[in-house]
Amino acid sequence: MIRKLTSLFLLAATFVACSKNPITGRSQAHLVSESELQAMATQQYQQFLSENKVVASSADRDAEMVRRVGQRVASAVTKYFNQQGQGNTLAGYKWEFNLVQNNEANAWCMPGGKVVVYTGLLPITQNEAALAMVLGHEISHAVLQHGNERMSQGLIQQLGGVALSVAVSNQPAQTQNLFLNAYGVGSQVGVLLPFSRKQELEADHYGMIFGAMAGYNPREAIALWQRMEKASNGQTPPEFLSTHPAAGNRIAQLEKYLPEALKYYQPVGK
Repeated sequence: MIRKLTSLFLLAATFVACSKNPITGRSQAHLVSESELQAMATQQYQQFLSENKVVASSADRDAEMVRRVGQRVASAVTKYFNQQGQGNTLAGYKWEFNLVQNNEANAWCMPGGKVVVYTGLLPITQNEAALAMVLGHEISHAVLQHGNERMSQGLIQQLGGVALSVAVSNQPAQTQNLFLNAYGVGSQVGVLLPFSRKQELEADHYGMIFGAMAGYNPREAIALWQRMEKASNGQTPPEFLSTHPAAGNRIAQLEKYLPEALKYYQPVGK
């Protein structure tokens, strides 16, 4: 009986917290405000940078590339949201792009535009356009509220749907893990799966558009995933690659998104 009541409560909490995303039109669970997530992101981002080796952009071409390409993609995201009349969605965003010394093929974006790329990803991206597609994808997870959706699901599933402030106060370590898992930082140690197939494909779709608007050829998204498929060598892929859509299915979807993305494409410098 108690289990039934708990299930009904969690279902009701999820229903009450749902809202429609103004960009995708999809209904999402949102228990946490964007301002709360951005405040938590600022703290967690600085902690992560202090505990890892950040490559200085002033002395390293790859780090400078990550910063430069990232800023172009961020400007494209801002432009797109303004065109959709949703500029307020990005209120509080203060973009930061850092390259971190780590052999994993990974990248992520926290709320407020706090982005990290691992050095282990660059041998797979190989060029600026492919990097732009990765950054567009990861930024999409943040701006399309995927992280908020996952954080809310985690609060409901693991902590009974309590407010973030209560969770931080009563179970700080578990709440921190929920947050880091929600944004793909480090290994997945919670009960949540990697981003769902629907979230991944949304990030692929809009990531191509954002990269194209930033002046990078969206065709590189397809070439990128072909290289990622080869990089896995038939084994379980690294964190960034371990998402629900299989590489072959993902490439097929990217090919479907390509004509739309090409409409936004104007090469850098033209």
